[in-house]
Amino acid sequence: MTAARILVCDDEPDLREMLQEYLEKRGFAVTLAGNADEMRASIADAAPDLVILDINMPGEDGLSALRGLRIDNTVPVVMLTAAGETIDKIVGLEMGADDYLGKPVDLRELEARIKAVLRRHATEARRLTSTTGSEVVRFGDFRLDLESAKLSDAEGADVPLTAMEFRLLKLFAENCGRVLNRDQILEKAHDRSWDPFDRSIDIRISRLRRKIERNPQKPSVIRTVRGIGYVFDPD
Repeated sequence: MTAARILVCDDEPDLREMLQEYLEKRGFAVTLAGNADEMRASIADAAPDLVILDINMPGEDGLSALRGLRIDNTVPVVMLTAAGETIDKIVGLEMGADDYLGKPVDLRELEARIKAVLRRHATEARRLTSTTGSEVVRFGDFRLDLESAKLSDAEGADVPLTAMEFRLLKLFAENCGRVLNRDQILEKAHDRSWDPFDRSIDIRISRLRRKIERNPQKPSVIRTVRGIGYVFDPD
């Protein structure tokens, strides 16, 4: 079995080396980058399976680097944030990060987060590989192809989706008309236990609405059921 390739991008040499040593002992192949430019060069040279990206880097910070990365790349990204920087976490999730972890880094928790994110992506890949025939969900002016994991608009142009956004749409499509609470969504699409203060699902759904709703302020496709959760109502 080929070792998963992890790219660590952080401006602190000691932290980079610590993460490399720890992760390599656990069977990962690790590449290091000290800034956003080195990260992009490394990705162009050999695509990683996952990127660990620090937010607070001098020069181009991690949020800017993530924004640029998400233009044409859906590689899983785990953000490292300073303790208590809630705003950075929220912005990172809005930009398409798959998960986040605060500093100082708990190495065992980081390993668990990495494995969870990689497992979600591998599961999605297997689902797509095993799909027979084209499964298409249509709603409004959009067409969601579950086999190719692509969303297209009325003109047939691709609408960029992160892996998490696709998983959310797929989950809703499979449960059309059924109200899903945050616990169910986190469990089935995000692979994380529910925390009453965890806003990640709300943030991602808000981001998704901006792509598929005619009026994101008054959503009609993914509706909020107050006090419960969300329902996918394509009609």
